[in-house]
Amino acid sequence: MALITASGLIDNLRAKGLKCSFAESLTGGMIACGIVDVPGASDVLDGSIVSYSDSFKINVLGVPSSVIEEKTAVSHDCAVAMAQGALRLSGADIAVSVTGYAGPGDGADGTPCGTVYIGFADRNGSGAYKHHFDGDRDEVRTATRDSAYSLVNERIALL
Repeated sequence: MALITASGLIDNLRAKGLKCSFAESLTGGMIACGIVDVPGASDVLDGSIVSYSDSFKINVLGVPSSVIEEKTAVSHDCAVAMAQGALRLSGADIAVSVTGYAGPGDGADGTPCGTVYIGFADRNGSGAYKHHFDGDRDEVRTATRDSAYSLVNERIALL
């Protein structure tokens, strides 16, 4: 994925008349904050949900509890369900979700720190990508944000 700035992403969304939304776990609002830092963000950002806990993912985003129980919250299936929930709750054209382990420790199931799933949902379908980002907590979160922006930008080209 080619990296894109929040400003460049806003320009690309605006050029196509599209809106995006996010469901953020490990980034805790960092993705939306980067967008909102740019004047004109209201033209393209419909909203962002910080869904840090499993219960919030289930009760607000509609992630099936079976996904959390069988696959964990840091999984392909959870990322897809989070993005689908954000798309359903918003008026956006593209929704992107992030879930993972920013550290400093590994997940309780032994999943390594830096493991991140970035999901998407739009009118052409949904899916998720697994990433492993090196670095400390802030570096993992920043790399996740940047990759989320790049994924939105890729989806714009398909809409």
